[in-house]
Amino acid sequence: MERHYLCIDLKSFFASCECVERGIDGFKVPLVVANPTQGNGAITLAITPFLKAQGIKSRTRLYEIPPHIKYQIVKPRMSLYIAYSKKVISVYLEYVSESDLLPYSIDECFLDVTDYLKLYNKNDTELADDILKRVYEKTGLTANCGIGSNMLLAKVAMDTDAKKYKNGISKWTMEDVQNK
Repeated sequence: MERHYLCIDLKSFFASCECVERGIDGFKVPLVVANPTQGNGAITLAITPFLKAQGIKSRTRLYEIPPHIKYQIVKPRMSLYIAYSKKVISVYLEYVSESDLLPYSIDECFLDVTDYLKLYNKNDTELADDILKRVYEKTGLTANCGIGSNMLLAKVAMDTDAKKYKNGISKWTMEDVQNK
């Protein structure tokens, strides 16, 4: 029996949490999560998708951000990020049991949805789309999702392709390994 895994990664997680809390759109606002008391050499823990679209990389030093780019610095709040992560996990648990949820990090999880496709009468892409929409509805956070017949394929699909698609979802099969 072929398995169906989802690998879901929350976009710019720390920065996105800060944006949701402030009621601002991370796709339109330049915001950096870093410790301002460490000065210009502080490492950015996260940046908004707005800054990423300008070619700025996450986990760069503040002094590496070009001076013509103006941005807001916010201090990291791990308790906030943990609270959001718990909210997202609760959304996943609306769709799968705890035994089919495999956390990878604070902002990334694998879900084995194999046994749920028939239950929801959906294919893996449709179910992934439903889950991503529900995460956004409940938390205001956006995510990317890779789908594969094993966790590695799901992770590779998410890391390499999902960001390219408007819905943030990419599916890889074993045949795609050679082609892509």
